[in-house]
Parts: sequence; C-alpha cells; structure tokens
Amino acid sequence: MLTPLRNAYYLSLPVVFGAVLSNRMAARLSDVTPIHWATPLVLALVVFIIYTVDRLLDIRKPSGPATARHRFHRHYAPLLWRVVMAAAALAFILAFFLPGSVIKFGLVLGGICAAYIGAVFRLPSRHPALLLKEPLVAILYSAGVWGSVWVQRPRVSGIEIAEFLMFLGIAFQNLLLFAIMEKREQSGKREFSLATEWGEERSDTLLRWLTFAIIATGLTLCFVTNDRFAQRSAIMLALMSLTLYGIQRYPAYFLRNERYRWLGDAVFWFPALVL
Repeated sequence: MLTPLRNAYYLSLPVVFGAVLSNRMAARLSDVTPIHWATPLVLALVVFIIYTVDRLLDIRKPSGPATARHRFHRHYAPLLWRVVMAAAALAFILAFFLPGSVIKFGLVLGGICAAYIGAVFRLPSRHPALLLKEPLVAILYSAGVWGSVWVQRPRVSGIEIAEFLMFLGIAFQNLLLFAIMEKREQSGKREFSLATEWGEERSDTLLRWLTFAIIATGLTLCFVTNDRFAQRSAIMLALMSLTLYGIQRYPAYFLRNERYRWLGDAVFWFPALVL
C-alpha cells in the first residue's frame, strides 16, 4: 500500500529537497547573499522535471527497468505527465524573475539535459554511450546546484572549487552505489550500467578510493582555510561520502526494503546540518 512518504520517495522529492539544501550551502560558501529567491524554486522544479521525465521515458521502453519506482511511474503516467507540464510552466514563469546570468546558465544546462534525456531514450538498450549515464548525471546535477550560484558572482575561490569537486564525487558515488545495489537486487536480470560492465569488485574498489579521496580533501580543507563555514561544510561533505561508504560496506542490511535508496538519497539533506 502506498503512503504519502513512499509516494514522495518514488517522486524523487528527497533528491529535489537535497538539491535545494545543497544550493543553499553553495550560496553561503560563495558568499552570494542574498541568493535570488527564485533560484531554489526553479532548481527544485527543474530537478523534479528531469528525474520524472527520465523515468517516464524509461517505462516506454520494452526492456525498461522494473523497479517499484518505475512501476509507480507506469501506473500514474498520465497524471505525472500533467504534473510535469504544470511544473515546466511554473518554472518558465519564475525564470522571468531570475538574474540574467542565471537565465543564460539555465538555458545552456537545460539544453544539455534535454539532449541527454532524448539521447538516452533513443539509443539501443546496450549502446556503449549509456555507460556514461552515472558520470553525466552526476556532472549535470552538481553543475545545476553550484553553477546557478557561481554565475551570480565575479569570481570563484579555490576552496569553493574543491568543495564542488567533493560534491561531484559524492553525486557519482551515490549513482554508482545505486547501480551496484540494483544489480544485487535483480540478480536474474542483467542491466546495462557501469556496475555490470566493470563488475562488483572493480566498482567497489573505485568507490572505496573515491571515499578516501573525498574524506582526505575535506580534512585538508580544514587546515588550509580559516573560514569556519568552509571548514564545517568540508567535514559535512566528508560525512556524506562516509555514509555512502557505510551502505557499500553492509549491502545485505541496506538491501532490505530498499534502505539504501532512502539513506542514499537522504545524504543530500546533510547540508541542513551546517546551514
């Protein structure tokens, strides 16, 4: 039986909320104050639209994923398409209130996202280009969160770039971890992803080294900057990566009732700890 909480989870609302919180953290770190009031609203709407449309197109493929989230989207597809159209209309209206630099950035990034979604839908199910899905989604998600802030200021510091790279690594860690867990969930069905092509051992090794690099970067930043907020946010980003590593370390526990999805998406709420 569906509950409001599970519906919110299927609709990727935790990811949407996490994007807004991360954007607020990036704004405070970059000293863009006040951030334009429409920026987080448009960001939330765009993230929701991209994630929803991606799944609505997935379910139109004969060999599309058969997860509970995709079954939800298949069942409510007509309603969700209407919601997407309403969200797109609202985002279009709000865009007129944004600074010109944010509008230009949004048009470029939105065009890239649209091209990506269209390509993924049209490519054959085992096309080699689909192996780029995890890194591309991580880059687009991170660029939307941080880029919408950076275009509102004249320069970006090295500390900000370092924390952006930490966030980008966490986004990729999240997506690759989910691909590994989905592979374990559906052992009888071979999905085409980095996790299946690289194999679990190689993917696990990469994730361990990625976690180490993110934590090491976070600790290093604590010693090279006197900015207290930058220090707190660096530690918080390191904790995000460490939490994802905990899911990777105990897969049997987190596979039950899709716990890995709940906690894996919830790590993007961690910026609330420092705001």
